[in-house]
Amino acid sequence: MAPKFGTSGLRGLVTELTDDLVADYVHAFLSTVKSDTLYVGQDLRPSSPRIAETICATARAAGVDVIDCGALGTPALALSSMAAKAPAIMVTGSHIPADRNGLKFYLPEGEVSKADEAAINAAYADKTRYKGATSGACQAAPEAETLYIARYIDAFRKGALEGLKIGVYRHSSVARDTMEAIFTGLGADIVSLAHSDTFIPVDTEAVDPETREKLRAWCQVNQLDAIASTDGDADRPMLTDETGKVIPGDILGVLSAQVLGAKSVVTPVSSNDMVRRLPEFDEVILTKIGSPFVIAGMAEAKHPQVVGFEANGGFLLGFESVLNAPLSPLPTRDCILPILAPLVAAKQAGQSLSALVSDLPPCFTAADRVQEIDRYKAKVFLDGLIADADTRAAFFAPFGTIVAVDLTDGLRVDFKSGDVLHLRPSGNAPEFRIYAQAASEEKAQTLVRSAYQNVEKAVL
Repeated sequence: MAPKFGTSGLRGLVTELTDDLVADYVHAFLSTVKSDTLYVGQDLRPSSPRIAETICATARAAGVDVIDCGALGTPALALSSMAAKAPAIMVTGSHIPADRNGLKFYLPEGEVSKADEAAINAAYADKTRYKGATSGACQAAPEAETLYIARYIDAFRKGALEGLKIGVYRHSSVARDTMEAIFTGLGADIVSLAHSDTFIPVDTEAVDPETREKLRAWCQVNQLDAIASTDGDADRPMLTDETGKVIPGDILGVLSAQVLGAKSVVTPVSSNDMVRRLPEFDEVILTKIGSPFVIAGMAEAKHPQVVGFEANGGFLLGFESVLNAPLSPLPTRDCILPILAPLVAAKQAGQSLSALVSDLPPCFTAADRVQEIDRYKAKVFLDGLIADADTRAAFFAPFGTIVAVDLTDGLRVDFKSGDVLHLRPSGNAPEFRIYAQAASEEKAQTLVRSAYQNVEKAVL
């Protein structure tokens, strides 16, 4: 299957992301933004340097100056490109395996919308070529990462994490050095964990049992207050409490929104319903899954103090929040802010992270994904559940009586018990996502495990 746009840009097998295809997409993108400067970044996949080199060469030949930021996190790239009012392309496949990769496109104002994606795809289909007046130059920009590090040290102040011992699960996160620099700058003691020179795909939204056990063991052996990490391109956070238990991304989003003083919160329908139960938020807008939909929802919010976050924890800041120093808006998925805000909140309250989380209303979620699915079978399966009430009732009968159906994105089913199951195929990977919600963590996990077995039979 050819590379396609999903909820996070263009993705496909590395073998499909040929130099010609990448060059055609670069021309298509440049023809829509018409800029004389392009910022370029990349993650740590073995295929990323080749793809980034193709992007740079294509842009220069088209008369565009290239600012090559090298390997750095997606939000760090976006911070610098948006400050320069220039577009950007990030080479990354995020959390998916190393045999795949992709391109994320950024306008001078931030992430591309669905309308922007359509325009890029149309230009690609038409083989549109972009040509500036002269050949472009190339300039390295190591300061892009430095600016991103300073952003958070300044905002939270030096010493904000003093006395905390934080593990950094390095794996293949492009932000592994960035995280350590920020934590150290804020006064924390750092323990580096599991550095890898081979790319390891880590999905922060569906951490596998083996990794969860490692996290618990690392916390115990090293007496850590938390372990922090990200996905491959650092737009999704992963944070554990002092026991090594992973804190769900949408819980990190809620805690961060509280710290920042947000009044409007925008989040996908898959996020924990807890966000709608908190009195400090005057408005909660639920969207389809994907940052373009969250950004569109943020533009419609009634309050200027608006933030967005996804169930995977990617956090979007839509206003200038004043902490130790002003923190400027960054309306693209970020991993560091939803890691730092809960850590600092717990430190200031004299609490552990587990105690901070336990103070929130009791509502628990779990998630998993069936991988390497047959996309056609998955579509037929889900369409059948959506279209036919009897088929839907029969499939969900083991889980209870259906009282509500939500088709905002995929199929979300609410049961009489208060439990929730949400089924949705990934937009840009051969995966089928399963989300659950219940009054206890154990029940949510049980729902996911049971649904996984039934879904697996239908989509493989």
